Parts: sequence; structure tokens; C-alpha cells
Amino acid sequence: LGGERQRGGGSTVPPCPPTTCLPAQTGYFQEMVKAECHFLNGTERVRFVVRDIYNRQQDVHFDSDVGYYVADTPLGEPDAKYWNSQTDILEQRRAEVDTYCRHNYGVGTPFTVERRVQPKVRVSPMQSSSLPQTDRLVCYVTGFYPAEIEVKWFKNGQEETERVVSTDVIQNGDWTYQVLVMLETAPQRGDTYACQVEHVSLQHPVTQHWGKAPPCPAPWGG
Repeated sequence: LGGERQRGGGSTVPPCPPTTCLPAQTGYFQEMVKAECHFLNGTERVRFVVRDIYNRQQDVHFDSDVGYYVADTPLGEPDAKYWNSQTDILEQRRAEVDTYCRHNYGVGTPFTVERRVQPKVRVSPMQSSSLPQTDRLVCYVTGFYPAEIEVKWFKNGQEETERVVSTDVIQNGDWTYQVLVMLETAPQRGDTYACQVEHVSLQHPVTQHWGKAPPCPAPWGG
């Protein structure tokens, strides 16, 4: 590696030690450098971690809470020793808590941390192929951001917990998410059901109702 390789957001990858760069070999080899910013309560406390990974194995890493490089394998020991001997590299890594993490937090906050998209909620009955009647209700919750969400089922006003099955929260690929939450039940006339959704984008929970109307009363005889 000749000199430092520039990475996005101002973080750079230091050159490998002159005596430890791997010689050219035939075949496929992968080297990856992963930079992580961990935030607590906004930018009140920030931790910066850089991981050097070779062929899917982490060999050496820098942790701002420690302040220097630590080898994870024998292959990473020469790198850690060399980079820890370079004062300018260590000073840059320690400073990247501000120049990389806090800087990018400020740039990205409007469309990441502060972004809010309200979910759409729909309830539909389903039936197994082997049964003639409905045996489950599905609550479709779609198009929301961020991913954290809470979905509850209620039957006749009481929360149902034992017969509830949920998918994982799924990415839609457009910075929104969806989740399906199923309630295994055999609805009877007069039963009422409700799917309740709580999300940070909502001032109040959203509730979607579903129910079978009770039979109509017999007309008065004359």
C-alpha cells in the first residue's frame, strides 16, 4: 500500500508496516477496513472503532476508549506495533471521534436520526388451505421509519399474547420498513378485533379494527 488510502467522511486507512505487507500471491484475498461510530445520547458520548479484517478474520483494531491499536491475531501483531509507534497515526485516530463521528452525525442527522415516516396499517383475514373458515388475522404494518415498532392484537378489548406470530422487521429498500403480525383465531359473530401500532412517528397509537357483525335481531311481529 503506497501511502494512506482515503475513506469516506474523512477517515483514512494507515499504510501497512513496510516489513509486514503481504507479498503478491495468486488467488483471491480480501482486506477490509471497517470504521464504526457508536453514539450514546446523541453525541454526548462517542466511541470510534476501526477494524482491520483479512479474509473475514479481524486481525487488529483501534478503539478510542482504549486509545491505541490492539492485535487480535498473530498476523495483526506487527501492524499494531507499527501503528502504535506512529504518533501522527494515533493522534489522527483519537481525533476522529470528532472529525469523523461527530462530524458525520451532524451531516446525517436530518435524514437518519430525525427522519420519521408514519406506518400504514391494514387488517385482513386468512385461512389455511385445509380449512373452509378463517383461522387467522393478519395485521400488515408497512412504510414506516425508523425500524423500531410495537404491534399488539386485542380481542374483545383484551390483549392477545399467546397466539401471536410476527415476522422480522423487513427492509423495503427505500428507507422504510414493514412487518406482518398474525393472530391465530377463529372469529365468531360478535367478536371484535383490533391491531394497535405504536411508533415514534405517531403522536398516539394507531388502531385498525376488524370484526364480524352480530346477527340482526328478528323484526317485531305485528
